[in-house]
Amino acid sequence: MEELKEILEYFTKPIEEQILKMVNGNEEIANNIQEIRIRTNKPIIVKLDNSNKSLKYKVPQEELLKTFDKVCENSIYSYKKHICEGFITIKGGHRIGLTGNAVMENDRVVNINYISSLNFRIAREKLESSSNVLKYVIKMEENNIYNTLIVSPPGAGKTTILRDLLRKLSNGIKEISFKGKTVGLVDERGEIAAMYKGIPQKDVGLRTDVIDNITKPKGMKMLVRSMSPEIIACDEIGSTEDVNAINYAICSGVKGIFTAHGGSIEELNLNPELAELIKKNIFERIIFLNPKVKGEILQVYGLDIKNKEYKILI
Repeated sequence: MEELKEILEYFTKPIEEQILKMVNGNEEIANNIQEIRIRTNKPIIVKLDNSNKSLKYKVPQEELLKTFDKVCENSIYSYKKHICEGFITIKGGHRIGLTGNAVMENDRVVNINYISSLNFRIAREKLESSSNVLKYVIKMEENNIYNTLIVSPPGAGKTTILRDLLRKLSNGIKEISFKGKTVGLVDERGEIAAMYKGIPQKDVGLRTDVIDNITKPKGMKMLVRSMSPEIIACDEIGSTEDVNAINYAICSGVKGIFTAHGGSIEELNLNPELAELIKKNIFERIIFLNPKVKGEILQVYGLDIKNKEYKILI
């Protein structure tokens, strides 16, 4: 319920009232809300865990723009960089996607005006959500981890699991005598640690150093050079620059945990950059999450170092 309250303060009163009317004081419904989409002159769409609800209220353009102003803290210019990337991350780690009329210069988006849609994705912290994944990541005999890639389609919980995984690895796990590791987290979109004025709003562990509002490649290289991490982590890799930075980090002796979009090993290999990392055997574990059940493992591949090939573990 707390996460929903954080989101509601950005909406105009009529929109807020419609959402509260739908929730009707039911905390279970409130806690199941994943996204709230508003579009100019269209009904509000609320995405729950297993369904979508279309509310009758059609959002006037002026209310959508007032909501957008609140998201930008009444200073759209200061959020221009984020607007050009198509999303804004607010306090609490919630991410607002946006669409409108893109202004292009030299094949680059330099602005988006006439904002027509906003998608509020609610970020939730679920402690112990990584329990199923943890045993495939930790290399107990060395008090270390396997270089790991966590894979799923959007919305299957990989960011939530990554956050909890980092919390555990950073704090240490007394039950299995795992000593805490120094973690360097590149939080490009602010969705993992949800930094607000230098303070993480989400628990990523006591030995975790966070750099946000920076591209993953630059962030990884800065952390390796300046903070001596034992583990480096970031969300949603896939570009050539990401691959180069991961190679740099791994070759510097740092272990890595990353996430990527995909549904199978075949799909990963369709991405030339990710295929390159797989071909080089950079990942020792590739964990696929079940897109239908959040937090559930679908399949795990382990690297057979001797034969330099991946084998299905489960």
